[in-house]
Amino acid sequence: MPPETSPIPAITVEQLTCGYGRDIVLENVNFSVARGEIFFVIGGSGCGKSTLLRHMVGLHPPFGGVVKFFGEAFTQADVTTRRGMLKDFGMLFQGGALWTSLTLRQNVALPLEEYTRLSRREIDEIAAMKLGQVGLGGFEDYFPAEISGGMKKRAGLARALALDPEIVFFDEPSAGLDPVTSRKLDELILQIRETFGTTIVVVSHELASIFQIADRVIMLDRAAKGIIAEGRPRELAVNSRDPRVTEFLVRGDVVKPG
Repeated sequence: MPPETSPIPAITVEQLTCGYGRDIVLENVNFSVARGEIFFVIGGSGCGKSTLLRHMVGLHPPFGGVVKFFGEAFTQADVTTRRGMLKDFGMLFQGGALWTSLTLRQNVALPLEEYTRLSRREIDEIAAMKLGQVGLGGFEDYFPAEISGGMKKRAGLARALALDPEIVFFDEPSAGLDPVTSRKLDELILQIRETFGTTIVVVSHELASIFQIADRVIMLDRAAKGIIAEGRPRELAVNSRDPRVTEFLVRGDVVKPG
């Protein structure tokens, strides 16, 4: 399913400045993400990829600028409005961020308990269905310590999908995974977009994933404190004249840019 050509993007970032304390990590960042697009935020370590993501979803307040979801300002909204908007997106953190004392079913049920008035039976049924969608049917009553790293990522994804969000954010989804498991997670991301039309935003430095599933990328640079490249990854690998971009995208034998 190609990205929709709606005049209102799923995400709009305008003049966003991010940082911690007095330290500015990113300054005056601007970009948009189309509906149904698989959009990657890439770059080397310390360039601000995860910082950007955390400011976009409201985990940290930006120093300046605005983030809009479907044309509605999120970063400047009041608490009630922001709470309502939170139901429109889910997030998969690097380690899955599962509660170790809860079963997988109970983990996935948390957003449903927080944001809906469904009965216990309905919540449990939806949680089981979401786990089934990510290939974890039959593991509902397992605890996180009883499953593999790749399964934890999928369980975290099931929780991110619990409320049928229109946007899902991924923070380094392939971190700590072997190549085969990483590829299967990429295939699952594609399947989610194809089935539900979900807009996907992925923070990653993994070339295999970038070239395999990204529709478009922005590349951040630590020294520039912002975006130094934007476009389709293979086109950037071939056509960019910025050595920082080519050095990042054309390295090793993982993926050939041709």
